[in-house]
Amino acid sequence: MKYLFGYVRIEKAELKVKEFEMYKAVYCSLCKNLGRKYGILSRFTLSYDFTFLALLQLSLKDGCDQIKKGRCAFNPLKKCNYCKDSEAFDLPSAAAMIMLYYKLKDNLADEKGFKKLGYALIFPFFIFPHKRAAKNFPEIEDTVSDYIKNQTELENNNCKELDRIADPTAIMLSEILKLCSEDEVQKRVLERLGYCIGRYIYILDAACDFEEDVKRKSYNVFKTGNNKTELSENELKQIEARLFVCINEACAAFELLDIKKYKNILGNILYLGLEETFKKELKI
Repeated sequence: MKYLFGYVRIEKAELKVKEFEMYKAVYCSLCKNLGRKYGILSRFTLSYDFTFLALLQLSLKDGCDQIKKGRCAFNPLKKCNYCKDSEAFDLPSAAAMIMLYYKLKDNLADEKGFKKLGYALIFPFFIFPHKRAAKNFPEIEDTVSDYIKNQTELENNNCKELDRIADPTAIMLSEILKLCSEDEVQKRVLERLGYCIGRYIYILDAACDFEEDVKRKSYNVFKTGNNKTELSENELKQIEARLFVCINEACAAFELLDIKKYKNILGNILYLGLEETFKKELKI
């Protein structure tokens, strides 16, 4: 089962210094908000995907975001930039916490031996934070639980259709992204953007996990039953083509959004970061 952890990244070399500093401020602000809302352990769920979600939500709001200096929780000797407005980080923080909870629950059910024991020890620490996040954002809780149900059913039926198996992840992310705006037109655009990025995440993650899933005898949509242990060059080219379709359609949706600020940073992620990430992950 696929979760959102780390594939929606910037292409740092192509960002201006001030843009990268703003991106880091959003990243650190999300980390701080997670700790304040859900406890220090919740900070470990921080990822680039949720940073993108926070940045996107900020970009749709009018006004200039004020920045302040503060100490890093993990390195008190280091000062970081933080956004003063923490409200914009509540949605991505809740999404991160809810998805982490279900990831831990999934791992607890799937793992064996010492790994299972490790998950059993840390899982109770996230029960209350999950309840709090679900109470604050019941729409996200409902969306993620529906995703779990639909994804599990398809995997249990050993679905071999990539479009079908990628759909629950795409729908989940589309439902979460559309919460970033109250405007109905923008909601439809955000829904499309989320759907395309969700498909990208699922396809890339399935390709990256292929060899491990073969060893563990776990479900993977790219397994064909001929006992292959790695994806062929032709299969990688087909995956690359599908990923480019996802990226192109996500960029087309992005151009329809009424972005107030940080367009260069978001554009860097969508136009450059997604392609660079999948090429690096798949070694293409």
